[in-house]
Amino acid sequence: MKVLFLCTANSCRSILAEALFNHLAPAGMRAYSAGSLPRGEVNPLSLAALQRAGVSTQGLASKSTDAHADLAPDFVITVCDKAAGEACPVFFGPATKAHWGLADPSELPGSAAEREAAFDATLAHIERRISAFLALPFEQLDCDRLKTELARIGTL
Repeated sequence: MKVLFLCTANSCRSILAEALFNHLAPAGMRAYSAGSLPRGEVNPLSLAALQRAGVSTQGLASKSTDAHADLAPDFVITVCDKAAGEACPVFFGPATKAHWGLADPSELPGSAAEREAAFDATLAHIERRISAFLALPFEQLDCDRLKTELARIGTL
């Protein structure tokens, strides 16, 4: 099973989701990430939050959706925050799609400690959602029920 996490800059939220999913997922499941307007580098605070959580940062890179043109993911999950006025990237194809909007921790003001805490909180939020995703009984869910469950997870 392949999961593609999409965001605008592919430097924070989608990167955190990719790394954490790959850390938590069983064999046979793999996550990827991309952005519609990639920043070209992973936010250092994303890498630091992952390292604090004991999650590997090896191979993480900010990249365009074009990098995964031949991926054929099973799931495409956008993590951009509509409330922040961002344009979420859209992926066309047969993949099951969901939106798990999250505020961009890189845009939050504050001291270094407050910004670090924001990245840690975002990572914890992503962990709750990924854990719920991984606990789904995929073989027992039809397409409509799966979409309902993915939408529910997006509210956790």
